[in-house]
Order: sequence, then C-alpha cells, then structure tokens
Amino acid sequence: MVIGAGFGRSGTTSLKKALEMLGYGPCYHMQTAMTRFWHCRFWIRARAGEPVDLRKFFRGYNAAVDWPVCEFYREMMQAFPDAKVVLSVRDPERWYDSVLPTLWAIDQVLPWWFPPSVRQMHYDVIWNARFDGEFLDRDKAIAVYRAHVDEVKRTVPPERLLVFDVAEGWQPLCDFLGKPVPSGEPFPRLNDRRFFDRLLLALRIAEWAVPAAFLAGAFAVAYLALK
Repeated sequence: MVIGAGFGRSGTTSLKKALEMLGYGPCYHMQTAMTRFWHCRFWIRARAGEPVDLRKFFRGYNAAVDWPVCEFYREMMQAFPDAKVVLSVRDPERWYDSVLPTLWAIDQVLPWWFPPSVRQMHYDVIWNARFDGEFLDRDKAIAVYRAHVDEVKRTVPPERLLVFDVAEGWQPLCDFLGKPVPSGEPFPRLNDRRFFDRLLLALRIAEWAVPAAFLAGAFAVAYLALK
C-alpha cells in the first residue's frame, strides 16, 4: 500500500495515474468517493471518531491519495504498517488558487437533490474540520496547508516518506518505491482543471434542469388526468 498524505490539488491526479502505471492500482482518490456515495458515509463516520475498518475498506486497492485519505494518513499507517507515504506538494499560493475555483466552488453549486452525504463529507472532513470553516481566508488556509506539510514531515519516519512534487517526474518516485522508471513513458501530467470547469457547468445547468423537468412532468400528468 502507498498512502498519499498530500492535500487535493497538489498533483494527486497525476500521482494516482503514476502509481497505477507502476503497479499500485487501483488507486483510491476523491473521485472514487464522489462516484460511490456510500463511501462518503464511511468517511463521515471516521471523522466523527466512530470505529472503522480501514483494511477492509481498502481491500482491493493498492494505493490511496487525495482527500479524504490524506486526513487519515496516521490511521492508515497504523492499519498498513508496511506502507510507504508520499506527500505530494506544490507552491502553497498556487495550491490555494487551484482549490478555490475547483473543489471549493463545486461545493457551492451542488444542487439540492444531490446526495447529501457528498456535501456532508466535504464539510465534515475538509472545510469545517481541516480549515475550521475559514477556507475563504486565504492567509489562514495557506497557513493550514503549510502546517500540514510540516506535520507530515515530523510524523512519518524518514525511511517511509517521500516529499514529492510531480514536476520532478519519475525518478524520485521510482527510487523511493524501488521500481524501474517506465521505459518510454512520460510522467503523467494530468491537469484536470478542464474536468472541474465542465463539472461546474453541468452542476449549474442541472440545478435548474432537474426541477424544470420535474415540473414539466407534473404538468403533463395533471393535463392527462384532466382530459
């Protein structure tokens, strides 16, 4: 098991792909939780301090990165004592400028009919827990990011930790994991900003389209009933 301790938007999507190319697939990611709503309830329980079985939950996965995993890297290390930890990092200012119009923005436009467990997980685990409800305070949020990076460096034994910027490419990651550099394969550079832009647009459209479709259906039923 490889545990990703870096916050979301620190190159975790590229890291996920790289780990899978090195044989550590499937790799768990926030995108996994977002498409399996019952996973959100698991993380809500974990944040509330309820007993959860991480080994059972991650059965079938060989790596896990991004939120919500990074919030539980210590518990993950206990559950997987032989695991190695990769702390993905990037410039803190650029990190904040990436999270604000993507992860944060998505939570602000989730329509009322979206599964409530998704929004609750984001707020219980990230916005209200890690950032104390003050993510919009840029300086405080960046200070939280820096503090997390420092904490991981202090907590994880050096022989189990790689502090990694995806801009460094294959070599540091492969050396750390004892894997050969994939021949002829460039390190994945997955900038998923376009994905977030499309998702935001889709959510904004859906916020109005679903109620409109419901009303249209109700009017159609009423019309047929009156005929």
